[in-house]
Amino acid sequence: MIKNLPAARYIISSLNFQRLFLFLCLYFAFVSIRAQEKIQEKEQPQLKDFTQFVDPMIGTAKMGHTYPGATVPFGSVQLSPDTDTIPYAVNGRYNPEVYKYCAGYQYEDPTIVGFSHTHFSGTGHSDLGDFLLMPTTGELQLNPGTEAHPESGYRSRFSHDRETAEPGYYSVMLDDYNIKAEMTASTRVGIHRYSFPEDAAVSHLIFDPMHGIYNYDGKNVWTFVRVENDTLVTGYRQTTGWARTRTVYFAMAFDKPILEYGREQYDNRPYNGFWRKFDQSKNFPDIAGEKIRMYFDFDTKTDKELQVKFALSPVSTRGAVENLKTEIPHWDFDRVKKEARELWNRELNKIDIEPAGKQEKINFYTAMYHSFLGPTEYMDVDGQYKGLDQNIHEAKDFVNYTSFSLWDTYRALHPLFNIVQPKRNADMIKSMLAHYDQSVHSMLPIWSHYANENWCMIGYHSASVIADAIVKNNVDFDTGRALEAMTTTAKVGYYDALQYYMDLGYVPEDKNRASVSKTLEYAYDDWAIAQAAKKLGENAIFEEFSERAKNYRNVFDAKSGFMRPRLSDGRFKKEFDPLDTHGQGFIEGNAWNYSLYVPHAPAEMIELMGGKEKFEQRLDSLFTMELPDAYFANTEDISREGIIGNYVHGNEPSHHVAYLYNWTNSPWKAHDKIRMILRDKYKTGPDGLSGNDDFGQMSAWYIFSSMGFYPVAPGSTKYALGSPSLNKAVIHLENGNLFLISAINQTKENVYVEKTVLNGKILKDPFLDHHDIMKGGKLEFYMTSKIPNLN
Repeated sequence: MIKNLPAARYIISSLNFQRLFLFLCLYFAFVSIRAQEKIQEKEQPQLKDFTQFVDPMIGTAKMGHTYPGATVPFGSVQLSPDTDTIPYAVNGRYNPEVYKYCAGYQYEDPTIVGFSHTHFSGTGHSDLGDFLLMPTTGELQLNPGTEAHPESGYRSRFSHDRETAEPGYYSVMLDDYNIKAEMTASTRVGIHRYSFPEDAAVSHLIFDPMHGIYNYDGKNVWTFVRVENDTLVTGYRQTTGWARTRTVYFAMAFDKPILEYGREQYDNRPYNGFWRKFDQSKNFPDIAGEKIRMYFDFDTKTDKELQVKFALSPVSTRGAVENLKTEIPHWDFDRVKKEARELWNRELNKIDIEPAGKQEKINFYTAMYHSFLGPTEYMDVDGQYKGLDQNIHEAKDFVNYTSFSLWDTYRALHPLFNIVQPKRNADMIKSMLAHYDQSVHSMLPIWSHYANENWCMIGYHSASVIADAIVKNNVDFDTGRALEAMTTTAKVGYYDALQYYMDLGYVPEDKNRASVSKTLEYAYDDWAIAQAAKKLGENAIFEEFSERAKNYRNVFDAKSGFMRPRLSDGRFKKEFDPLDTHGQGFIEGNAWNYSLYVPHAPAEMIELMGGKEKFEQRLDSLFTMELPDAYFANTEDISREGIIGNYVHGNEPSHHVAYLYNWTNSPWKAHDKIRMILRDKYKTGPDGLSGNDDFGQMSAWYIFSSMGFYPVAPGSTKYALGSPSLNKAVIHLENGNLFLISAINQTKENVYVEKTVLNGKILKDPFLDHHDIMKGGKLEFYMTSKIPNLN
């Protein structure tokens, strides 16, 4: 019997109340969580399938130099068909046909040699093409044969009618063997699926480690292959070439056992090493040599399908095996293909557009695809990679990247990354700083790939990339160390006439070629360093490099009105033709093009050239003048497709030029020019690019310009406004904000911008600030067919 019943009731009711209160708290917490989840679902909608609008074939014809094969965003593996192998030299002289095959594939070619695992996208130089595989049936042949007589080797004819290229997937029917070849990839692993014909009892897989892009005798230094068991092969390949010393390791796994394997050796090393104790030509597990080709035979009598997983590593065969096990531990080809497509959609959904038509949608998302092909990840799954010093390093707090085509990509690609790929761009800068730490020259990258510096092109444009990130607050790296690296790089006197530049204020043409181009690009990079120093409060560095940035004045000839080569005694070079691209002090351009390359000081440049009115006339002439046929005769990297008047869109030094109208009294003159370039120089189809895509720079120009703005001078937060071709675009920023762009009254005829409104306020000047984008908001262009009155 309970004594003191009222007290007991109070305790019981109190306990019930606490339970009820706890229940209500949990209930409302659950309701709140569900509400938040629903809000997040609304804020983060399901990814749209934008891969359907990507055409990897765009740029595979003529001089686009893109590849159509399977890869994932920024992936280490680029598994793609190679249509020919062209010798670097014929009869001891340079073979100009080599230039066509920078990506290994030319759309017009009728045969495929095989499928290799590494490719550059859109470059003007070639390398890579590692580890070619080719499935065959019938008589075993271990030489590639020729395009004219493919039956003389292992290559095969093919038809584009039975070829498919999608983001993360490629397939083709090899007509000579009736084999369907399919491939997809993860970051470090490519997976092949070959479907053999019904009448093939035994089928061959050719493995050609001699194959390479930019091929010449002696490129392949050494190959080692080890058959670990009947389903696993490992090894490495050492090459020299554009990268002077490059080693790539591999692990190759099969989903069925090898019946038999063998090799042919094409150097002077005999088959029977080890004092002739063994026959190494067949079923011998350790194979090494300079020039080796191998075959692996498989039973395809009952199961007609063979799958091959091929992993790469910059460190070791053990690393390659771990990459293989970690990234694709199964044999589900379709799952890998699906995951690759999802990775691409995750990146493509960063910008959601409403185009004027389907063709524009294809061009836009293909441009995004090409922009996200590189730089590429360069490390194993455990973070290890080979450094510039050829030692093994570990990327502890970042993803290490390689293949920095900086003379191209500093202009628009890296500024695009600062908007839609800020985390990756910061990691790329960390990769550059690691390069600096490992460099015996104490220099940031110029054009680096695969633990090598190839020194291609001019300037020190790592400084531009780093400065642009600093001024835009994308600084997930040590900014003090970065500034030190930039200033040190800019003072390495023996690098490409830098000592002359520092002593004289210009590069003299009689001491170093392309002197004017170098002077102008050094001056721009110096300005970028100054902007980073200013942002970081380093006033002494700011003043020093601001003064150096004025050196562009030292190569301006007021008499001719052009930037002009000077000699070491101070005189301008007497022989001078502003249209000549050879021997006149310029590289990939002429005096007309490069005289407009002062992106960091356009107002001062305009004053040098006689003021706004004269400068405007100069721009007008650039776009309308007719070039003589002789201009194209001896210039392999310039084609008529990339030129409007004397404006050369196919070469990067001109990419900012149309936007220079923004510094004149007629900024509207930029609008029809930009729309003309978007319309005429970017098309669907294999020949849709008007020049090398240059690792995404051409594509990044398209992305920026179609949205209506462009980074004329990376290192500044200012973008020059243009004429958007899209109806709408929504940029999904990594910080969670949205930046909406819309073109009101958009038509093909309405190419002029009457006014631009940012978050409800009319912009007085034709410029947009980066920080306004990152805060999120709305930018509206009001379009018209009439020349606007902007005074």
